[in-house]
Amino acid sequence: MAKIVMGIGSSHSPLLSTPPDMWHLRAGADRKNPRHFFRGEACDFATLLSKRQPGFADAITPAERQKRYDACQRALDALAAKFLEVRPDVVVIVGNDQREVFTDENTPAFLVYTGNTIENIPESEEAKAKMPPGIAIAEIGHCPPGGAVYPGSSELAVHLVNALMEQEFDVSESARLPKTNGHAHGIPHAFGFLFRRIMADNPPPTVPIFLNAGVPNNRPRIARCLRFGPALMQAIQTWKQDARVAVFCSGGLTHFVIDEELDRRVLKAMQERDENALAAIPESFLLGNTCEIRNWLPLSSGMNRLDKRMTLVDYVPCYRTEAGTGNAMGFVYWQ
Repeated sequence: MAKIVMGIGSSHSPLLSTPPDMWHLRAGADRKNPRHFFRGEACDFATLLSKRQPGFADAITPAERQKRYDACQRALDALAAKFLEVRPDVVVIVGNDQREVFTDENTPAFLVYTGNTIENIPESEEAKAKMPPGIAIAEIGHCPPGGAVYPGSSELAVHLVNALMEQEFDVSESARLPKTNGHAHGIPHAFGFLFRRIMADNPPPTVPIFLNAGVPNNRPRIARCLRFGPALMQAIQTWKQDARVAVFCSGGLTHFVIDEELDRRVLKAMQERDENALAAIPESFLLGNTCEIRNWLPLSSGMNRLDKRMTLVDYVPCYRTEAGTGNAMGFVYWQ
């Protein structure tokens, strides 16, 4: 039978692959954004700035940005080293899509990718030219030059679909990622970043699991995400292969408005294995890109059922404007 040997949780922000002296490229978009989500409310940049006085000017100096970027790189190196130390036979990744492959034609709440190959396809130069400032420069962090093809684990994936259905999780399945507007995008950046940065483009066979963290209207609720974790772990453990399995989650933490209080609330609850505290978080707090905290919930509750302990490698809020916009980064493992 399969054995789950570890869990890893990591942010995947473009800031992690962007030199800190270029974070201002995304700051411009923050200032123009009319809908910043903060604790259940949406506001423009000026309103957000007024709400968050005295502001975060001290956190966006060149020296401070470099300090925080360096801390993130050390944490990522630590997770990569832990992965190499454990050397699992198979990996399962819980992540989300941001309209990279799924459109309003079909947005699954949970989907297990059952293909034998996982393509990581770079964007065309034409597509990069149309991207918002500060996005194209970070592609190197989630897709190697020329792209890559990673091994999938179709056998485990099909087993997970059946085992999760037995537990009344009606998951979708797909052996091929759809083309969006006729373009084969490949695996979204939430997964590609972990393939690149944690597994150094040399992963064992992997099963991507898509959780619709943020697209209305079928986002799994917080309680559902927490229930999915133990079901997923049980499904993995009933696979009749002598395999050592690692389970990853990708995303978060709060962004594009950083809320250190909420992040620390989430991390503390996970570390103390307090699922009631996680379930008590208002759904409205997980709007905007902060929705990716949902990806962490199944891994946290699942690791609790396995009696594995969480180690917080680091928590690094990476600010890029005086109103507190940016991306708070979390780096965690369970063993």
